[in-house]
Amino acid sequence: MPTINILWEIDAEISRLQQVKELLSGTDTVAVKRGPGRPIGSGVAKKLTAASVVQPRRKMSAAGRARIAAAMKMRWAKVRRAAKKAAKPTQAPVVAAALPKTTAKKAPKKSAPKKRSAKKRAAKKATPPQTSGPSPSTT
Repeated sequence: MPTINILWEIDAEISRLQQVKELLSGTDTVAVKRGPGRPIGSGVAKKLTAASVVQPRRKMSAAGRARIAAAMKMRWAKVRRAAKKAAKPTQAPVVAAALPKTTAKKAPKKSAPKKRSAKKRAAKKATPPQTSGPSPSTT
């Protein structure tokens, strides 16, 4: 007989002896899984009557429902306004991209002359203007 079979038989005999010991001692060592709430035999359930256990449903007044409805309408209106405001800038490029491109060339826009920086203005004032004529020293 292999040793594994011998060990299984010994384990089976040990578990049978432990069950017999529990029956004779009257205590159960196996953990009992308890549910939520008070234990069934605590006596509290016997004291309570059926009428006191069931509570009546709470009812909301018509005015309360109207206040909640008005508040929700205001909330969703605010959300829609914010979404509409956020969607406006992004709609312009989408519409422009969807339109067909025209082939006619547009006239170039006249732009205002660019302002020169202070360094460039100072450098221009320091150098005398050059003339395109003959030089006066050749007479």
